[in-house]
Amino acid sequence: MLFSRNSKDPEAKPEGKPGLFGRLRNALGRTRSALVDGIAALVGGRKTIDAELVEEIETLLLSADVGVAATQRIIDGLQRRISRKEVADAEAVFRSLREDMIAILRPVAVPLDIPGDAGTFAILVVGVNGSGKTTTIGKLARRYKDAGRSVVLAAGDTFRAAAVEQLTRWGERNAVTVVAQHTGADSASVVFDALQAARARNVDVLLADTAGRLHNKAGLMDELAKVRRVMGKLDPDAPHETLLVLDGASGQNALVQAAQFQASVGVTGIAITKLDGSSKGGIVLAIAEQLKIPIRFIGVGEAAEDLRDFEPEAFVDALLAR
Repeated sequence: MLFSRNSKDPEAKPEGKPGLFGRLRNALGRTRSALVDGIAALVGGRKTIDAELVEEIETLLLSADVGVAATQRIIDGLQRRISRKEVADAEAVFRSLREDMIAILRPVAVPLDIPGDAGTFAILVVGVNGSGKTTTIGKLARRYKDAGRSVVLAAGDTFRAAAVEQLTRWGERNAVTVVAQHTGADSASVVFDALQAARARNVDVLLADTAGRLHNKAGLMDELAKVRRVMGKLDPDAPHETLLVLDGASGQNALVQAAQFQASVGVTGIAITKLDGSSKGGIVLAIAEQLKIPIRFIGVGEAAEDLRDFEPEAFVDALLAR
């Protein structure tokens, strides 16, 4: 049996909180305001959709950090529809944008499926300082625990005492075991011990934290590769998922980070955090178009239920909502 978005939803809407679309819409408010209001102002009152307007829409997309490649694909689609006389007003412009944005995102909207009978599923969580790795781990622990999974956390960020303390609090909050050592301990050793303990206890999911790696520091990336190697000594398939956590508010820098982590440690999935309050929500499209790495989760708020499976239609509809 697989754990997927079709299984019991442990992140059901709490009383008094908006649903998924409402949270997405609120989270993408700044990006949506700049993009949608800008396009509506450009198109409003025009009798024709001409080349000048298309160029201005292109500028708005780039300003929202949609990226050059994704923007070009969206603009090419708009121009094709204009040449076929399919775009004559604002509604048609937004329909064109929606169709091509969803086409960009749908191939990477792949949920993280965890087999129910394959031993401990090890998830190695990586990213730069401040991206939200530890918080994401805590939210995932809550998700899997509420879905009936047994979970162990590995405090592999041994460089910061605060990181171990934060992960320990998440463990206490979710009633899951945290494997940790003293500050400055070898990160690979901590993760190895945690995986060994999880396998011995037939635990379903291991979530391993790591120190925030500067993607442009070769020595630190080499240490992360070491963590992967020692996990492989216990299980040749481990880690089963290398989840890169990216700060959505960092814009194009997130794209640079993703490319470097992919080259160094073989990222298999992405979680994009901190989209709430950012004007750079278009980076999700840039990552999808340029890297083709599955986007597993997006973070649209501070609460545990605000870490959601990535759903392209809901994301685009929230982004283009008027």
